[in-house]
Amino acid sequence: MENNQHIQDGFTASGTNIADVKRNNENSGLTYNEVKEVLAKKTGNSDAGSYSQTDIKNVQKNS
Repeated sequence: MENNQHIQDGFTASGTNIADVKRNNENSGLTYNEVKEVLAKKTGNSDAGSYSQTDIKNVQKNS
């Protein structure tokens, strides 16, 4: 029950202030997915999961 009491008071069992963590996260910059989107746009790719414009099949064929 002590653990639940800490969470209800806005702190974890180890004493971390949950509101402070959430506030810091909001001000921390881009998320992982936002970074992927920016990289895709900068490299000219429409696929946010791919940052390279290398034609893999062509590289494999010529290796």
